[in-house]
Amino acid sequence: MGEAGRGGCCPPMDLFRSEPMQLVQLIIPIESAHLTVSYLGDLGLVQFKDLNADKSPFQRTYATQIKRCGEMARKLRFFKDQMSKAGLSPTSFATRVDVNIDDLEVKLGELESELIEMNANGEKLQRSYNELVEYKLVLQKSGEFFHSAQSSAVELQREYGSHNIGEESMETPLLQEQELLTDSSKQVKLGFLTGLVPRQKSMAFERILFRATRGNVFLRQAVVEDPVTDPISGEKVEKNVFAVFYSGERVKTKILKICEAFAANRYPFTEDLAKQSQMISENIGDQFEQWNLLVRKEKSIYHTLNMLSIDVTKKCLVAEGWSPIFAAKQIQDALQRAAFDSNSQVGAIFQVLHTRESPPTYFRTNKFTSSFQEIVDAYGVARYQEANPAVFTVVTFPFLFAVMKLSSQKLGDITEMTFGGRYVILLMSLFSIYTGLIYNEFFSVPFELFGPSAYTCRDISCRDATTAGLIKVHRTYPFGLDPVWHGSRSELPFLNSLKMKMSILLGVAQMNLGILLSYFNALFFRNSLNTWFQFIPQMIFLNSLFGYLSLLIILKWCTGSQADLYHVMIYMFLSPTDDLGENQLFAGQRTVQLVLLLLALVAVPWMLLPKPFLLKKQHQARHQGESYEVIPTTEETLQVETNHDSHGHEEFEFSEVFVHQLIHTIEFVLGAVSNTASYLRLWALSLAHSELSTVFYEKVLLLAWGYNNVLILIVGIIVFLFATVGVLLVMETLSAFLHALRLHWVEFQNKFYEGDGYKFYPFSFALLDDEDE
Repeated sequence: MGEAGRGGCCPPMDLFRSEPMQLVQLIIPIESAHLTVSYLGDLGLVQFKDLNADKSPFQRTYATQIKRCGEMARKLRFFKDQMSKAGLSPTSFATRVDVNIDDLEVKLGELESELIEMNANGEKLQRSYNELVEYKLVLQKSGEFFHSAQSSAVELQREYGSHNIGEESMETPLLQEQELLTDSSKQVKLGFLTGLVPRQKSMAFERILFRATRGNVFLRQAVVEDPVTDPISGEKVEKNVFAVFYSGERVKTKILKICEAFAANRYPFTEDLAKQSQMISENIGDQFEQWNLLVRKEKSIYHTLNMLSIDVTKKCLVAEGWSPIFAAKQIQDALQRAAFDSNSQVGAIFQVLHTRESPPTYFRTNKFTSSFQEIVDAYGVARYQEANPAVFTVVTFPFLFAVMKLSSQKLGDITEMTFGGRYVILLMSLFSIYTGLIYNEFFSVPFELFGPSAYTCRDISCRDATTAGLIKVHRTYPFGLDPVWHGSRSELPFLNSLKMKMSILLGVAQMNLGILLSYFNALFFRNSLNTWFQFIPQMIFLNSLFGYLSLLIILKWCTGSQADLYHVMIYMFLSPTDDLGENQLFAGQRTVQLVLLLLALVAVPWMLLPKPFLLKKQHQARHQGESYEVIPTTEETLQVETNHDSHGHEEFEFSEVFVHQLIHTIEFVLGAVSNTASYLRLWALSLAHSELSTVFYEKVLLLAWGYNNVLILIVGIIVFLFATVGVLLVMETLSAFLHALRLHWVEFQNKFYEGDGYKFYPFSFALLDDEDE
């Protein structure tokens, strides 16, 4: 659904029927086709039909352009992978993309070539990096050597107090070889080499240097704390930094050979790091998102253009597609702007086509209603202009969820996965608070929020009292369940009876709502057969049995009768003429039950027999040797399986229609029983939640409190919190959500909802982020 569908606020009743749709035809000049499709993509209110379905992708007009866009998309994915490996992320942007697609294609090609060349030299660059790391360590440790030597020299100068002596000593060579001193007037310059040597070879390295040079070297070593990656082997090695001072070229040659033998890496001071730094800092992330969006838009435009047919004159393209009726003016404005901006001599033509095809279903939703619509769409997309259960799901889904959760609760942080359903979670939380107030408890702790209890106890052991131990002294508790029942011995049987009866009442009410919606569908589609032979007998059957049971439940509550409703309902079928005795709730009850039983029996053949025969009669009356001009109802389209004979006539398959109606009747009759029983899950889950809450409160929190020990109390509180969050707020919440989902999909929606439509999916740039490349 595009931005237009998610834009402004829409009242829930706007969701009851999908938006009226129309099939439109656009005749677009070639020179303005690209810009026209681009503007329609920004609008997002046209679902194009593929008029070239018989052609392969390679036979279509714009196959070359799509191939170009696909190649650019491949290069961008390559760039994204490389950035990911480098630990870089594309920069988000909020400005409009103005780069030209042709210039972008050239630039992407150049960047790819450079990057491939860089990757080809990756091993060499990695080796250089490892060398630079070692070189950095050499600089650090060697710098310490020179700084120490300079500090020692300064101290020596101060000790002797003679600047000349210190200066002379600093200029005198420290090491000399005897064979090089043949000329006493000639001084030999002191040289040095630095590098790293494996730590396990450092002692042997020092001994060999001393022996080979007969002690005419000065060696300093420093330990590198962390292992470094050796540039040659690529493995982590523990090393020492060394600095060896020498005099004479012959000694230098010996030292170089020894370094090579001991795998000691040497590093000079002349490396230029500017180029390396520039290569590491280079990043295309600032422009990646702009390029990616442009390529995806361009590719989607050409995909859409390939769905259009070319007119025989080769000067215009013909497009067909579905759009909401309200969008006609916006589409025409977009066509005019495209013609003007592309300097086209001829404007595009917009016209509405008449068709018998079933349009797509489009509901305008907002951030609040979209989550509930998705719950319904997960079962099946509504048939075009079929009554949409999402209108009622906004209230009934979180309410039935809350009935299974007895206490108010915070459902936790909204994670990324549940962010889209944040309003569903909000309403479920609010209804949970509401049901918590109805039961006047919070995690099994009763609260007298609406005044004092209407009961008092006969003795001091009120907590263990039965119902006979409670005396009513006040008026009825003003709101919800009287908190005095919590913790009493009779709490469980009392709440069991209450919750079970409430489950039946809620279930029968929601099923009646579903059947009522089937009437509105039949009324909207002018299908009188569904009104007379589906809606009316279904209402009679359901309410003759379970509507009557709901009435008995309310009467028993109002009168305080002790009648056994199980006995009443069972013997209504087994012995309908027997006297009810003490189970009678009102005068004439036996006669009413006989009438309701007969009505239920009559409703079954009422649903089964008349409709197939009347459908056959209607078909024969319409049948005039040619195809229908108008399909009367979508319901009949589903029910009547037709085949064209050799004359183009449609054949009515009565047996298939009758079998379909038989299955529908059996499904409803059996479903009326099973669906009502299914609503008892409200009672079962509510009871399970209540008992778990009581166990955690009494057997963990109160038990820890009773030890009068701070440490035990802290442990008890921690266990209580984890059990409450893990079981009551996570597992129980998920369980209640799934059961509420089943009640809506199976027990409620199957009464009226076909769900065999297809969603309106317009060409929209706003939907590009949801598509897989």
